[in-house]
Amino acid sequence: MADSGDPVAQFNLGKMFYNGIVVEKDLVKAVKWYLKSAEQGYVEAQFRLGQLYLRGEGLEQDYEEAAKWIEKAAEQGHVKAQFTIGEMYYYGEGVLEDKDEAIRWYRKSAEQGYPEAQNGLGHMYFNGDGVQEDKVEAFKWFRKAADQEFIKSQYNLGQMYYFGYGVDDDKVEAAKWYKKSAEQGYAKAQQNLGILYCIGEGVRHDYVEAYMWFSLAIMNRLDDAEDTGDLRNVLRKIFLSPSQIEEGEERVQKFLNRK
Repeated sequence: MADSGDPVAQFNLGKMFYNGIVVEKDLVKAVKWYLKSAEQGYVEAQFRLGQLYLRGEGLEQDYEEAAKWIEKAAEQGHVKAQFTIGEMYYYGEGVLEDKDEAIRWYRKSAEQGYPEAQNGLGHMYFNGDGVQEDKVEAFKWFRKAADQEFIKSQYNLGQMYYFGYGVDDDKVEAAKWYKKSAEQGYAKAQQNLGILYCIGEGVRHDYVEAYMWFSLAIMNRLDDAEDTGDLRNVLRKIFLSPSQIEEGEERVQKFLNRK
């Protein structure tokens, strides 16, 4: 069917060559079939071809070609393509930097429920980046993404509640959202949650629990892990007994071994 020009069959054959399913993995042949399908307007092939141009897989890396095919898919309503072309306009990759276009595509993707786009739109409203600063609007988009378990937005929502950005400050709600993000492994949320347990803000005061979250943040290579290590060392040297440190390490292992 691919040889007869069926775009879906062409795309599927390209995917088979890309993944090495049934046939031997061959990126050049994958590109060939994706291109045939994309030229007929098949949206999934257009997006996949654009991604290959972005990464330089099976062909020479070319951001302009990537943008061309990804925007074609975006124009057909492909939610990930809309977000991706929004990113490309935001950073000026393959297209001229254009915050208005970035916002337009982020919004199209976000309104279809794509959490990365919702989070990106939230950041732009929070920072007044390409739009008028609006913390309430930022909170709205972070919440939409956080409700879909998007860990960065869960952390961002914790920040909004903690500092009272776009919503009344609420340390209990802040701790709740930090914890949701932290439990999924987001290091910044783990660090902040550890601090809350240290000071008993929004959660019960618990140095052992703080020790656990600081340890996990360090293991996740937090950007400012050195500072987190200093906080953990203070706990070890001043506030925790040897048995409590042992308990903290046991909590770390229990967390890591959970299903």
